Amino acid sequence: MGLARFGRPKGALSSPNLFVANCGPAVGLSHDAIATAFGAFGQVSGVHAADDTGARVVVSFAQESSAQNALNALHGRPCPDLKGRTLHIRYSVLQPTSMGRVDDSVEVSLLHSELKIPGLYLFHDFVTAKEEEELLAAVDERPWKNLAKRRVQHYGYEFCYETRNVDSKKNLGEFPSFVSPILERISMLSKREDVETIALDQLTVNEYPPGVGLSPHIDTHSAFEGLIFSLSLAGPCIMEFRRYFEGGWLPRTSSSIDIETENSENNSNFLRRAIYLPPRSLLLLSGEARYAWHHYIPHHKIDKVKGSVIRRGSRRVSFTIRKVRTTPCQCEFPLYCDSQSYSDGFSIELKS
Repeated sequence: MGLARFGRPKGALSSPNLFVANCGPAVGLSHDAIATAFGAFGQVSGVHAADDTGARVVVSFAQESSAQNALNALHGRPCPDLKGRTLHIRYSVLQPTSMGRVDDSVEVSLLHSELKIPGLYLFHDFVTAKEEEELLAAVDERPWKNLAKRRVQHYGYEFCYETRNVDSKKNLGEFPSFVSPILERISMLSKREDVETIALDQLTVNEYPPGVGLSPHIDTHSAFEGLIFSLSLAGPCIMEFRRYFEGGWLPRTSSSIDIETENSENNSNFLRRAIYLPPRSLLLLSGEARYAWHHYIPHHKIDKVKGSVIRRGSRRVSFTIRKVRTTPCQCEFPLYCDSQSYSDGFSIELKS
């Protein structure tokens, strides 16, 4: 059964419904806790999942004035009753569908060529099973940092989740030796000529337990340059890609994909693609895929791929390798670029 579809109100300036980002079960906030916090502004008639990320909700009030008071009081500010999280809020309305249901499923591809997203590549069996075992043993010998739902390690530079950026003046030192074979193999990739010269200098290792994913986001343009590599180890997952194009999401540059045709297929305000990332595969995001498409991992324990049901492993570990940017980004996608446009808290989402 699909999720209720909410969108921005057209014509009206307000609504009894509020879209609330950085809020939901995926960030440790139950719907009951959310209802209680927002109930301080009036009767709450319901709290709904805004999508399947678990990090965005729609809070529905009985009165429009209550929603207005809540938005004015909480938008862009830490909420003490919700673990101090900074909430990003806007008005929202329920969008009816012809069948009264929304199909949130998206076909999962096995090959990057099926996605037709410029700049996206997937390399299967980038490391061997033995190399995978050695890499996992190497990171497990090092200390992990605990986040709300997963564990991380940072090398080269530490990624700050509060600012979505790195401090380029605080270098943590060279990569550990177990990363060297990966970097050497990346430099020999045939899909991109520029991988031979780029000096990758930032590594984030993520460990995801079963059922934990990643909220939709674009890696901050001002933080990292144009090539992002992600190596999957231990367990598989589905990664979904979204390109928003309605209202404030309207791209200012052309895409190689026919938006009007794809919109009729997806019945949504964004394009959707999904790909299966098997263990030992390497994903490369560059160009349009890196700068204009949100990527995220659904919070699932079981994924459906080409008619098969695939259960996620006891853990999934990813190596995300990037180059820290030292000058402002001048990409061709200013709508999604924090160096070139103002972010209102919705266009580039926080990695939670």
